[in-house]
Amino acid sequence: MKPSVLFVFAALVGGGALAHPPAATATPTAPAPRGAFTGTDFSGVYDCAGDDRQEGGYTGTVTLKLVREQSHGAYGAYTFTLEVPGYGTYPGHGAAQGRHMAIYFANTDPSTRDFGTGIATFSRAKAGRWSFTKYYYEPEFKGGNYGLETCLGR
Repeated sequence: MKPSVLFVFAALVGGGALAHPPAATATPTAPAPRGAFTGTDFSGVYDCAGDDRQEGGYTGTVTLKLVREQSHGAYGAYTFTLEVPGYGTYPGHGAAQGRHMAIYFANTDPSTRDFGTGIATFSRAKAGRWSFTKYYYEPEFKGGNYGLETCLGR
């Protein structure tokens, strides 16, 4: 063993200065004050087309709504709802930074085990409307699943 490692080990085992961390006397501090949301608001209704590895092609509608009181600076908090005819409704939530959003969603029927996480990238479409592409992963749906969705704001 190198002498410095041996010294630290001996101090920890032998009750040296390193064996006793400082007492936890500090009191917790209040969280930093919240600032205004300065990011881009992606709220709206989007028409989507997807390709699911297990189910194939599908269409749906996504509704995103900014939760302003939980958004700060460039970070946005969102409610998320995907409605897919024939499969049901998938409520969830998203956390955005810049033009990227992590999204959690789950089918309202828990017996399907149809829930997952996605990562969406937003861009402006030709008409100035927002669009996004979302890759998603569902760890328990039919033994594991993934897909890709492209959505265009109305």
